[in-house]
Amino acid sequence: MSTGADVEGLLRDLAPQVLTVLVRRYGDFADAEDAVQEALLAAATQWPDQGLPRNPRGWLVTVAARRLTDIWRSEAARRHREDLAAALGSATPTDVPDKDDSLALLFLCCHPVLSPRSAIPLTLRAIGGLTTAEIATAFLVPEDTMAKRISRAKQHIRISHVPFRMPSSDEWTSRLRIVLHVLYLIFNEGYAASSGPHVARTDLSNEAIRLARALRLALPDEPEVTGLLALMLLTDARRPARTGPHGELVPLAEQDRTRWDRALIGEGIALLTAVLPRRAVGEYQLQAAIAAIHDEAVTAEQTDWPQILALYGLLERMTGNPMVTLNRAIALAMVDGPAAGLAALEGLATRLPGHHRLDAVRAHLLEMAGDPDGAITHYLLAAGRTTSLAEREYLTGNAARLRGRRLMRTDRSTP
Repeated sequence: MSTGADVEGLLRDLAPQVLTVLVRRYGDFADAEDAVQEALLAAATQWPDQGLPRNPRGWLVTVAARRLTDIWRSEAARRHREDLAAALGSATPTDVPDKDDSLALLFLCCHPVLSPRSAIPLTLRAIGGLTTAEIATAFLVPEDTMAKRISRAKQHIRISHVPFRMPSSDEWTSRLRIVLHVLYLIFNEGYAASSGPHVARTDLSNEAIRLARALRLALPDEPEVTGLLALMLLTDARRPARTGPHGELVPLAEQDRTRWDRALIGEGIALLTAVLPRRAVGEYQLQAAIAAIHDEAVTAEQTDWPQILALYGLLERMTGNPMVTLNRAIALAMVDGPAAGLAALEGLATRLPGHHRLDAVRAHLLEMAGDPDGAITHYLLAAGRTTSLAEREYLTGNAARLRGRRLMRTDRSTP
């Protein structure tokens, strides 16, 4: 008899494989996704009590296909199916799986009629299993905005009658860019969970690394593929030291670096060293270079902050990403002092409205600048805005620590 946890893990692995089969066979992502979700729910209900079927993947495909037939029984759905069949023409869908169904689904979900802005959220749902709220956090938009974006993307695919297919030669570069961004966001959500009680979700970060390895095996000459894998490995190497004995968040400067995974660091640096001289450096290679500098520092005090600042400057000019600007402000504070870092934060409030990380960074820099009252205010603002319980406890703990110091000073000064 399988436990609920066993079944949950198996279903997580099988979900993208089953969705790939249905999308290829029937060409309708939206209905296929709904059908797969119903099949997964049926499996989660039945398998723990009845035991695993002999072929779990085949069971899910069969049940999902039946659910899809039910979805298409209405007259409106029948008309849609007829239109879709006409659009497909002589195409022959197949459910023969690739070496890695999840990797194939990554490219399939990057549908040719969708912009990256629409394709990435859709793919994050299908591959990473991220919730709409988690995807919204990654895109720095409200959850309602993201829900509408995903709904519009599905509708756009439906009315286009363009089938899901692997990219043609002229589409390869644009689709690969989307795939890399999807893997990057899945890894980020796994390494630093945006919600819930835990600091990390290792199931997501491990899956992102696995897919990045598979992608590099398929595309060994793509520098940004190698750069992304190097970034993941160099970042994930610190994961053993990111939490304390009770699961609490431990910031980078306070981590026990002897707990970092030196094998992953060595592999990541080797990948980065091999790929950097090849051609123009991309954003993932730059981020990997920053991660490597952190990982090579024996202590936090030995970190080469001027070099990190220079790399963040390049990355900021390359991407225009406000989160890069936020990280550059931290590096600037470490090089030129907290006042310089605080000045660099000006204007970010309109680009990161209500984002807890902006308040958290401002609080940290105010503490560095000797303004405990301002730091307390922004630590508490950040704590109220984050949906991560571990991060909230860390931020409120910082505010409490500063309040305690202030009380101690007051007691000493009282006659």
